[in-house]
Amino acid sequence: MVQLAKYHGTGNEFFIVDADEGVADRRGFARRVCDRDTGVDHPDAARVGADGVCFLALEDSFAPPRIVMTLVQPDGSIAPMCGNAAACAATWAANRTGATEIMIDTQSGTREATVDGDTVTVEMGTPTCAPAAVPVDSTGPIIEEEIAGLDITAVKADIPHAVAFVDDPDAVDLDDVGPVVRNHDLFPRGANLTVATETGDGAFEQRTYKHGVEDEINSCGTGAVAVVAAARELDLVADDESTTVEYPGGTLTVRRDARGVELESTIDRVFTGEAFAEESPSVRPAAADD
Repeated sequence: MVQLAKYHGTGNEFFIVDADEGVADRRGFARRVCDRDTGVDHPDAARVGADGVCFLALEDSFAPPRIVMTLVQPDGSIAPMCGNAAACAATWAANRTGATEIMIDTQSGTREATVDGDTVTVEMGTPTCAPAAVPVDSTGPIIEEEIAGLDITAVKADIPHAVAFVDDPDAVDLDDVGPVVRNHDLFPRGANLTVATETGDGAFEQRTYKHGVEDEINSCGTGAVAVVAAARELDLVADDESTTVEYPGGTLTVRRDARGVELESTIDRVFTGEAFAEESPSVRPAAADD
């Protein structure tokens, strides 16, 4: 049996597994437990499955404590970074160590997180529209280029994002256009699609179709950062503004400082339990002791 916990950041759900659990086939494990129809379930969970599994290696001898995060997505692919996943990981580490500052080693680099109750702030680096960085198959930045009926701006916010500003995000059929944009030849490594609208006072409402999940998710930290970066590129918001982003799952805040961009999310632990490493993905309730 594998000990695991389920956390979510504004509805973006992740299973967390201590790397010491020694799951041999992490990709297969993630595909099984994250499945939205047949994956891990629990009486305290709103939904079956999750948006990924964070395998965390904690080094608590450092000050601040340090964790190595490997995020395996529901399709078995590895995500280099995820804002809400990093915030969930920081909360897990804070619960274990009592620390409020956590260093997180990701494939996109080391990020500092600050935990204040259920509010977590994570460094998100510096987003860019540079074509080689995103990457896109283009010699110049992709700024409001039409794809699948949407005006797409391409942004790297740790991972590739396609951002489109629309009148009404709810009117966009993400199940239809999401796969088209995500698999477009312009994005050799794929991309998330986020559709957004400005609601005034530096705030946005948006929805995201997630590469690796291959579905819409309730919230996306890197998506929030990407939308704010695209909005700045298009002069929709000031460079130094704190920006509120409303997702179906809740509110995220994006701030820019001297080090780059910070993401603020609200994190909740849903349950702790056990799951089979290789067989049935059923879960048994366990004491909340982490």
